[in-house]
Amino acid sequence: MTPENEPTSRDRMLESAIVLMKRSGLSGAGINQILAHSGAPKGSMYYHFPGGKIQIASEALRLYGQRVAGAFERILASKKNPADKIRSLFAYVASRVESGDFNESCAAGAVALDLQTDVAELQPVVAEVLNAWKEVLAAHMPQKTAAKRLAFAGLVISTIEGAYIRSRAERSTAPFEEAGQLLAASIAD
Repeated sequence: MTPENEPTSRDRMLESAIVLMKRSGLSGAGINQILAHSGAPKGSMYYHFPGGKIQIASEALRLYGQRVAGAFERILASKKNPADKIRSLFAYVASRVESGDFNESCAAGAVALDLQTDVAELQPVVAEVLNAWKEVLAAHMPQKTAAKRLAFAGLVISTIEGAYIRSRAERSTAPFEEAGQLLAASIAD
């Protein structure tokens, strides 16, 4: 008998898919890699995810996206000043990449770089995740119109994704620190 709070093989496969996508995008999150990482039996993959790799990647990206959106909301809500919100957000993301020893990026961003015609069904999922984060950010921005708040939030998301690339390449949190300071200064102007 297993305890109720023990993760199921389905949960373990989703978590493994997230970790593997953060490390090396969709190309590193194949069915065999997910099964090996999760320790789940092979038969459970198609039992829980009859749509195969596309289904598990879609569900894992949505789960990851919800978690990130929740983290962004908590961070942004914890500050009153918009510049402090931006600095805190970038500090949070920098701490995440550092805690992964500069070997993990954003799962959505990494998968976006792997989108080919054979996995085109994932494009709207990635866009949905990134747009959800943009909505969370926009709700905390001070610009006078919704269009400007969304545009600024989009810039923040694009900057975070670019900072992941530089941060991994440079093995440093400096790209996040620099970008966070510059965007915070621009919002304070």
